[in-house]
Amino acid sequence: MFEPLLSQPAPWRQLLALVLASTVVMGSPGPATISVTAAGAAFGLRHSLRYTCGIVLGTIAVLLVVATGVTAALASMPGLGQLLAAASATYILYLAFRIATAPPLAARTAEASRPTGPAGFLLAVANPKAYVAIAAVFAGATSSEAGAGLGPWTKLGVLTLMIVAIHALWLVAGAAFAGMLRRPAASRVINLFFAATLVLTTVLAVYG
Repeated sequence: MFEPLLSQPAPWRQLLALVLASTVVMGSPGPATISVTAAGAAFGLRHSLRYTCGIVLGTIAVLLVVATGVTAALASMPGLGQLLAAASATYILYLAFRIATAPPLAARTAEASRPTGPAGFLLAVANPKAYVAIAAVFAGATSSEAGAGLGPWTKLGVLTLMIVAIHALWLVAGAAFAGMLRRPAASRVINLFFAATLVLTTVLAVYG
């Protein structure tokens, strides 16, 4: 009578499996995470918070779309997907250009050059990697024994917290380079590196 109950994984193991899966799959480099890191490095922690919040809110919106099954309806409208992808790619190229040409932090005065929250939201909801990664984690947690005992609201709550934590860590990692960007030579090299990485991860996300 008690054997099926005893054979179920403990709740903390289920949560740990979900956290580990989301860290590996959702936390890997992609257009959103790399753009947050690049923004933190190029514009500093404080001036990248709005953009990061936009990315986080957009990624949470993707999570809700995936969890409610709306992705099937979106897939039936290829024109919308192409439009969002084109808009996202255009902004990513613009953002990569702004990062590559950004002056050293000490010389910055232009508010308009900093990435904005709405732009981050747009990039997140049009990011193809987000749908694939979140769908993989959510589906795995739903179908596997490790996630069988977790309710849908628990999964949504855990994954929402992981989205916030993952992007916050990527932002802090990028901001750690900000001190080096006060030197013009180091600023140019690091900004060019992040801009190229941003474009590369986007190409891999779309065509990989």
